[in-house]
Amino acid sequence: MKKTLVIIAHPNLQTSTVNKRWAEEIEKQDHVTVRKLYDLYPDGKVNVEEEQRMLLEHDRIVLQFPFYWYSSPSLLKEWQDAVLLYGWAYGPGGDSLHGKELVIAISTGGPQVSYQAGGYNHYSISELLRPFQATSNLIGTRYIAPFVFHSAIRASEESVEQSAAEYVYYVLNPEI
Repeated sequence: MKKTLVIIAHPNLQTSTVNKRWAEEIEKQDHVTVRKLYDLYPDGKVNVEEEQRMLLEHDRIVLQFPFYWYSSPSLLKEWQDAVLLYGWAYGPGGDSLHGKELVIAISTGGPQVSYQAGGYNHYSISELLRPFQATSNLIGTRYIAPFVFHSAIRASEESVEQSAAEYVYYVLNPEI
């Protein structure tokens, strides 16, 4: 089984419904390491060596976060800037992550219909996540189709529970 690293970037995970529930379920799994960036780095200063070491030790990397302002929370962006360095993750000699898998797991506040051409947001989730796919291409990881949960703001407890089970299954078996 592949060793999976789940990097959770939620500024207030304790008040979350979807991301908190996903975190609780994925933490119970074997061969999975969970890193909650906002707990680890409340000052925003990322330990680059530790994060790179964690990436090297795992085969699959999952970036889990609430999708807002058409991107990720700021600490995940800081993490990318600090950790995915030239000469390490890309550029000459930057092949440390080549061959690993990258999965994006997000929750959105809006319904699925709002994420399509002509919808409220004018673009599909695939289009809006293109920068993450481009990053994956640059760092040599294999980009796996994202796991997306829509309408988190209005989600029932039952749909959140179902999504948690689906999330764990997908993260551990993204190609099935």
